[in-house]
Parts: sequence; structure tokens; C-alpha cells
Amino acid sequence: MGHAFSLEGKVGIVTGLANRDSIAYGCAQACHKAGAEQIVSYASLKAERFVAPLAAELGEPELYCCDVQDDAQLEALFRRAVERWGRLDFVVHSIAYAPLEDLHGRVVDCSRDGFALAMDLSCHSFIRMARLAEPLMRDGGSLICMSYYGADKVVDNYNLMGPVKAALESATRYLAAELGPAGIRVNAVSPGAIRTRAASGLKDFDALVHDGETRSPLRRLASVDEVGQSVVYLASAAGAALTGTTLYVDAGHHIRA
Repeated sequence: MGHAFSLEGKVGIVTGLANRDSIAYGCAQACHKAGAEQIVSYASLKAERFVAPLAAELGEPELYCCDVQDDAQLEALFRRAVERWGRLDFVVHSIAYAPLEDLHGRVVDCSRDGFALAMDLSCHSFIRMARLAEPLMRDGGSLICMSYYGADKVVDNYNLMGPVKAALESATRYLAAELGPAGIRVNAVSPGAIRTRAASGLKDFDALVHDGETRSPLRRLASVDEVGQSVVYLASAAGAALTGTTLYVDAGHHIRA
């Protein structure tokens, strides 16, 4: 019997790769090191020149361009998994977006279109992935998304993404309840402030970083590699009894008032 934290023989999809600093990179690399075979998706052809050089570091996974707002592209991504393996063991959703003009303003001032776009890309796309993954996880599986402390508490300048991530965490719990009888576990990972391209869009992001580095019990930020290790835990047999949870991987920052 293999080690409980091993992903040997497991196959999965990791979405949201943008560059070496992205959380998806840490997830894909950790899953590769744990023995998984993967398809790793990125959002657009413009991103291809940034992600293609990373393939060797990720164990030469199949890199797949997928705009999750395009139903045909998302369905094609999961159809590719069927063609390769006929099944899925895990899916990692590491995608979030909000228009800057809405993200930088007050929640009360956000536009209807901006709110809808942020919710669609950052939350409903995870639900769509769960729907596509369900019939491919006949022997159970693991669905994992990325959240943030601002889903639970008001964080200065997190603004619109707070309600969006709160919806994502709630969706995680409902999906866990609905898919649990089929052995499919659904969890959220909540890293603290991490210097990713997406996070750089937050107003005064450096202040969030400083707060994490100075007030977290461990006096540092988590790394994308450490987030990846938490994903391995949730996708492996070691995490077999966990579902519907939000796992904080933030050097303890979430416990501070």
C-alpha cells in the first residue's frame, strides 16, 4: 500500500497557471512531486509564452488553454481528461478575477456587470467544474478551490472579492454535502497574502503583505509551494475524511483580531 500522502496513480486537472509565482504553479508542482499525472490549464493564448517554459519543472504535464467562461472550452478540457484517462481523481480551481474599477472601489459602488463577472469567474466556474468532474469521479475524488480570509472578515481593500470569496466558500460546503455520498470531497484552501499577479491588482497590496509578515504568528507569509502541499494533502488518502472545510495556509494570520 502506498504512502497516505502519495498521489501515485492519481490523475487530475489544475487550472489557473499564469507564471512561476501563481498558486496554480505551486499546486501543480507539488502534485507532480507526489506522483500525480496532470493536465494544467491556463487562461489565454497570451499566457502561453509565460507558462510553456514551466512545463519541465512541473513534470511535463499537458498544458491546455482554457477560458473557463467559454462553456465549449471548459467542456473540452474535461473531455480531454476522458480521452487520456477515462476518469479524474482531483481538480484544483485556482482562478479569481474582478475588474479593477470595481475591485478598487467600495462594495456599495460596484457595478452590476463587474459583480456578475467576478462571481462568474471566481465562484460559478468552480461549480461548473464540479458538475463536469462528478461523472468522472466514479470512485470518489477531490475538488479544491482557493479562498482568502477576506471571505469571513472585512479586510481593507479586498472589497468586492470579499463577498465573492464568501460565496465560493459557501458553494464549497453545499457541493460537499451534495457530492459526499458519491465519495467526492470538496474543500477550500485559504492562503494569506501571497505575491501573485492576481493579488497585485489589490489596492495597497503591500500593506496586506506587511501585515502578514509582522502579525502572523509565524511572522512570515505562506509560499505557493506550501499551498501546493496542502492541496496534495486534500487530494490524497491522508485527507480522506475532510470535506466542506476551509483550510487556512497563512502562517496563522487568520487567528489574529
